[in-house]
Amino acid sequence: MKILLSIIVCFPLLGSAQLRMGKIFSDNMVLQRDKPVHVWGKAAPGSTVRVTFAGEERNSLVRTDASWDVYFSKQKANTRPQSIIVLSGNEKIEFSNILIGDIWICFGQSNMEFPMRKEMHFRQEVSGTDQPLIRFYNPWFAGKYVFGKLFTDSARKRMNAQDFFQGQWQRCDSNTVKEMSAIGYYFAKEIATQENIPVGMINLSIGGAPIETFISRKTLASDDRFASKVQGDWLNDDALPVWARQRGKENIGTDNDTDPSGPAHPFKPGFAYASGIEPILGLPVRGMLWYQGESNSQELPRVKEYGELLKLLITDYRRKWREPRMPFYWVQLSSIDTTGYQSRYWPEFRNEQRKLLGSVNHGGMAVCSDIGFKNDVHPTDKKTVGERLSRWALNGTYKENIIPSGPLPLRAKYKEGNIIIAFRYAGNGLKTPGDQKVSGFSLDGTADAPATIKKRAIIIPSQYRPEYIYYGWKPFSDGNLYNSDMLPASTFKIKVQ
Repeated sequence: MKILLSIIVCFPLLGSAQLRMGKIFSDNMVLQRDKPVHVWGKAAPGSTVRVTFAGEERNSLVRTDASWDVYFSKQKANTRPQSIIVLSGNEKIEFSNILIGDIWICFGQSNMEFPMRKEMHFRQEVSGTDQPLIRFYNPWFAGKYVFGKLFTDSARKRMNAQDFFQGQWQRCDSNTVKEMSAIGYYFAKEIATQENIPVGMINLSIGGAPIETFISRKTLASDDRFASKVQGDWLNDDALPVWARQRGKENIGTDNDTDPSGPAHPFKPGFAYASGIEPILGLPVRGMLWYQGESNSQELPRVKEYGELLKLLITDYRRKWREPRMPFYWVQLSSIDTTGYQSRYWPEFRNEQRKLLGSVNHGGMAVCSDIGFKNDVHPTDKKTVGERLSRWALNGTYKENIIPSGPLPLRAKYKEGNIIIAFRYAGNGLKTPGDQKVSGFSLDGTADAPATIKKRAIIIPSQYRPEYIYYGWKPFSDGNLYNSDMLPASTFKIKVQ
């Protein structure tokens, strides 16, 4: 009987079955605590669907468009496995081993996608990855790991919102964790351990993806600043990143497409939103983790607009989830040498990401410029990144007494031949590793400027008042400023008062 049920659950479209569930539902999933439990799907129009969960039963009359949905009472965090049973006529679907906890969505491009099996601490970590409170929804997407060549026919057939992502929830263990986002895993481990609750991670990352693909086409079109990004064939749209369009042409070729907006592709504006985000808008979640930007950092116009684009994404997601205070935490780009990669605008890009902290409420930014690789856009230390993101969540979402960030500049003043820089999140005082000489500061963004630590401030001698003070203003930052918790300072450029 269990085997039969498993077959029905995994393949609800086989035969004459009309009863279906939303793709996000499967065995081993996590449902969001403290929110009404929303269950939905498809069935024969006019029929009745009966759903049981947590000792409650709900009925729904199927609408003319074949859709149905029900809501159950809010649930507290619960580690006891539960089941959802759905009945309609002679059809039955059952999902088991469901926990109640917090769901976090992690998305972006390849550094968020980066799997545990490649992470530098994996061999030491793998023996401890049997984590029953951690669950992953880590779907495989069409065209994954296809670089510099045409998509296969099978991949092209899946280039649509319904088929692009395919997968199901998995319990975290030494086997399932291998392909999971390493950042997502380390974040979940910290939250589950510190809060003692189940944590579900939904990974919708796409290697190489520009930010535009994660924003709905309607949202882009309705904003005068960005409407040009969804006008005409996206492959020839100069308002989009050159690199992303080039990759799209390599994957798709020169075949004509009947869609005036251009052929389907993971990098097409709005595609990742339509295939990954929109189908789960009915699922309550706790918050979002974002690591993206490499594809939008290689041209100055794309750098300058990035902050407003990300604010648009955040505002849109919060509105559609009806959660105006939904936590949104992002990762600042790391460090990289200019050799072999177009990274000259990375300091400016990192600064644009930092400035978002002043305009995005219930947000936070993990700094990782101290763990970048000179000639590799994919640093392998994702443990540090995940743990730094978790500090923001533990502080801002879970209200733990923990410093969430390294030093962030508050102001810079010129007084009596010195520039004095004050910082937020200095902790018990600023420091450098091993009490090294402070490095990374500049008066012009080029030449190094001597700096010394004075408790929670930086002092820089200068014979004149410069317009700006810079820190970490190199693609591969040589900044070495930390706080007492050994969290690194962000790249910044601020006015000197």
